[in-house]
Amino acid sequence: MEAANSPAQCPCGSGADYSRCCQPWLLGQPAPTPEALMRSRYTAFVKHNVEYLLATWHSATRPSELELEGSPAWTSLNIIEASEKSDRGTVHFRALYRTGSGWGYLEEQSDFVREEGRWFYLSGTTSEGQLKPGRNDVCPCGSGRKFKVCCLRK
Repeated sequence: MEAANSPAQCPCGSGADYSRCCQPWLLGQPAPTPEALMRSRYTAFVKHNVEYLLATWHSATRPSELELEGSPAWTSLNIIEASEKSDRGTVHFRALYRTGSGWGYLEEQSDFVREEGRWFYLSGTTSEGQLKPGRNDVCPCGSGRKFKVCCLRK
């Protein structure tokens, strides 16, 4: 599923090393929570890991195939809220991506179900829009710098 040699910081934005964050889930270990599964699925989108995305999608709602060619260049993930109760879970997140010379976002309220000890993505309610960062806002590219000294200059 996933090569062992990977960059140090996890793409999911947790701040943890990839090897201690999402990599174990992408290598086949079951994610312990809906939030961990959501973060690992985001990482799989960043890495174009279709196999993992399909394997963690519940069979009742999973598409027969998934094409990621032409998908956005994902830059950051923000978990707004996550909860679980028994074998059900929800994660509300916002993911930012680059669109040519601009920025966009995907916000989703995702539903998860646990079966036989594994969490699966079930479905989500999404909204998308254009992101217009201000000059003094943190740059959406994930650099941590102000937009005016980072991507606004490009």
